[in-house]
Amino acid sequence: MQNHRARIFQKHTETFWKFWRNLFFFALLGPLTCAGQVQPDVHTIVERSVAANDKDFAAEPRFNYKEKDRVGKTTKTFQVTMIDGSPYQRLLAIGKPLSPAQENLELRKEKKATAERRAQTPEQRNKRIAAYAKQRKSDHMMMSQLSKGFNFNIAGSRTVGDRTVWILTATPKPGYRPPNRDSQVLPGMQGEMWIDQETYEWVKVTAQVIRPVSIEGFLARVEPGTRFEIEKTPVAAGVWQISHFSVQSRAKVLDLIERNSTEEEWYFDFQPASK
Repeated sequence: MQNHRARIFQKHTETFWKFWRNLFFFALLGPLTCAGQVQPDVHTIVERSVAANDKDFAAEPRFNYKEKDRVGKTTKTFQVTMIDGSPYQRLLAIGKPLSPAQENLELRKEKKATAERRAQTPEQRNKRIAAYAKQRKSDHMMMSQLSKGFNFNIAGSRTVGDRTVWILTATPKPGYRPPNRDSQVLPGMQGEMWIDQETYEWVKVTAQVIRPVSIEGFLARVEPGTRFEIEKTPVAAGVWQISHFSVQSRAKVLDLIERNSTEEEWYFDFQPASK
């Protein structure tokens, strides 16, 4: 029976952890300055951040970038390139840079994928791009629930580098009813958000699960001790993107199998994608 449950969990592992990445993988608005104005109230700050999400979210496909992933003791680095409407990952390193032979192999794979995409029929191309758009829409839907699922308070401000940020605390809003599976975890979380006072961009976000939350469809329960953190950075005029994401996860399957893991991702070297 235990082996059977383990197989059930393994079947859903990829979708489960993709959900967690999607939960906090978001970017926010470009310049909205309040210089010379009375400090806005917390509701205004949050609403402008929601607007920020829309602008930077729309800008994300305009960039190529490098991504470094660490799961356990293994690290992999990729070049992420937008090719004909959707991203392609080319492996650059596994702990250390690839050998010249391995690098040439990966370049040939990318060249082949590029040719295959450009040879697709309109129907095939539309299906591929629609799948990418569907995943992005799911990510964005999750972010739209942040302002609805939490109560926010301004806890203070501080200087981070050359920027001044508001520090907002976020606690579950009583009576909030998640509209979909992705947002089911929100009532069990609390967090802290650092928002740039000049641009309303999110400089840093941390969140943690404070009570067990069952995720429908995953046969899993997310436990206290699960913690997320993201950091963002400007990548172009008026555009910020995520530069760092980490998650320490604690979960149980059918109250029997424990699933604990640590995952970390870095995003850097953002460059305009070819049109």
